Amino acid sequence: MTVFDRLQQLLSDNNVPFRLLEHPPAGRSEEVAVIRGTEVSQGAKALVCRVKLSSTLRQHVLAVFPADRQADLDAIAAAVGGKKASLVDHDLARELTGCEIGAIPPFSFNPQLTLLVDPTLRTRHDEIVFNAGRLDASILMPTEDYFRVAQPRQAAFIRP
Repeated sequence: MTVFDRLQQLLSDNNVPFRLLEHPPAGRSEEVAVIRGTEVSQGAKALVCRVKLSSTLRQHVLAVFPADRQADLDAIAAAVGGKKASLVDHDLARELTGCEIGAIPPFSFNPQLTLLVDPTLRTRHDEIVFNAGRLDASILMPTEDYFRVAQPRQAAFIRP
């Protein structure tokens, strides 16, 4: 089952009202917000990071935050007890998420990928929007339902 299908199944199984928005593929958050008819700040952006926990131990993190902000990699590392964080390459991101860069939703379907969300995502809008595992599809859903279903670990990691 594709991430696109798994995501819709997860939301349906949890009685989440959502809207599927199909649109031309777009890469940048600002471009896709215009196409979706939403605010950039409603977007839930997802970065796949590798965090160095010790000289031999690494952890992969899916860091989710408002699309109009920037992530602080040092804060992501600290949030999971690590020393340093970096973005993974495209191949590893695809392997961990099942998606292309730019299409990754703010849900982890991989037990090796820890979901970490900045709490500002919860407080800014009643609804969030995000890529649905494909570059040409997005999901708009209630913010509180996202936190209820995803059950993410939360920590502040956006730059001021």
